[in-house]
Amino acid sequence: MMTLTAPEISPAASLTVRVCSPFDGSPVGEVAGSTSAEIAQAVASARRAQAAFRRSTPFERRTLLDALAARIADHAEELAQTICREVGKTIGEARNEVRRAQNTLRLSGDAATFLDGEVLHCGIVSGGVDRRATITFEPTGVVAAITPFNYPLNLLCHKLGPAIAAGNAVVAKPSPKAPLAAVRLAELAIDAGFPDGLFQVVHGGAEAALSLARAPIDLLSFTGGPKAGLALKNASGLVRCLMELGGNDPLFVFPDADLDRAVATAVAHRFEIAGQSCAAVKRLYLHRDIEAVFTERLLAAVSTVRTGDPTSSDTDMGPVIDAEAATLVRYRIEATIAGGARLLAGGGGQGTLVEPTVLAGLDPRSPVIAQETFGPVIAIRSFDDAAAAIAEVNAGVYGLQAGIFTNDHALVKRFSRDLLVGGVMVNEGPDFRAEHVPFGGIKSSGLGREGVRIAIREMSETRVVID
Repeated sequence: MMTLTAPEISPAASLTVRVCSPFDGSPVGEVAGSTSAEIAQAVASARRAQAAFRRSTPFERRTLLDALAARIADHAEELAQTICREVGKTIGEARNEVRRAQNTLRLSGDAATFLDGEVLHCGIVSGGVDRRATITFEPTGVVAAITPFNYPLNLLCHKLGPAIAAGNAVVAKPSPKAPLAAVRLAELAIDAGFPDGLFQVVHGGAEAALSLARAPIDLLSFTGGPKAGLALKNASGLVRCLMELGGNDPLFVFPDADLDRAVATAVAHRFEIAGQSCAAVKRLYLHRDIEAVFTERLLAAVSTVRTGDPTSSDTDMGPVIDAEAATLVRYRIEATIAGGARLLAGGGGQGTLVEPTVLAGLDPRSPVIAQETFGPVIAIRSFDDAAAAIAEVNAGVYGLQAGIFTNDHALVKRFSRDLLVGGVMVNEGPDFRAEHVPFGGIKSSGLGREGVRIAIREMSETRVVID
């Protein structure tokens, strides 16, 4: 058996953040990295801006967010082209992200008008005083928003929108692999009428993220991996943290399911952004009774996926984010095959283009599913015992979302009750998300929830006045 060594991933060290196309390496743009002093200045400026903005009305906050959504609409194609070039998303995927970002901001504006409190009577027990408690939600202060490369616009809007709706200021640090959409968003925010300092963007890698976490912020919202999340949580001290830290998400398919729809969902969800979505179908659990027919249909669908230049409308799947990411995905594929798995499709590719890959006969400890794999790999696991399949998923360290294809209501209830995940999608893939619905996980998948309706409260402080 061949011996395989995991590749070493080395961080960038330059103060100038240069952005190159993941597809062909051509330069896309650059931004100046931020020093610790500059990050501290940005946080101080944000605090001054928030001191005035905290007294803004829901109408004023909604007006700002609607105006920013309108500016995004006006510059939609420009933003989509930027995302396509810096991330390597297909142009269709990039346009869809721009559309979703507008929805996120508009829903945030709507939520600002319904940040309602409540009134509770204090005399509910014998001897209780005849007083009433008024409960309101007040702005938290300065929100640090640290975002990944895979959704550089919409994931930032998922932090910015609720934060502004709650009356906060935001200092964002986008991924150094894809910072340009965030830069443009900040420019559009100024054009939309955002007060000076209310929304700022700083740049850099891990050190910049740690500097922002250590600054006098009031809330840290981070999307990334568990290791980085823990480091940032430790650096931020007693600051509230909202963290979405990835997943190793399963999709279960039962014999009574609409198999063609399940095949289409598995392919679309796993190969979107070349498999670089946190809630994508990482593990495909097929009931033994339909494993053969489902796999045949799956392989036929995978064979039609066209990879190549993401700027072309004919391309279904573009590259992974960089050469290091491609090397890691290929290493895990090779190591999994070396461990006894069967390669049914793909496995190759050139440069940052990784072929759509299907593996079967995997051990649960196989490298492609033992950890979250950010790449276009479908890993098939067979099952005939629902309880054993649920137990296998629950034994993992992640718990983001899961999908189940079945029309058996008893199975839906069982999986919804017993799976240790943040969300269960019925007759849908685990990657499904609606912008206003709570999104997040348990265990190593994160802390707290995103989704506009809940995030606005997560980014607020509860105040009680009793009189």
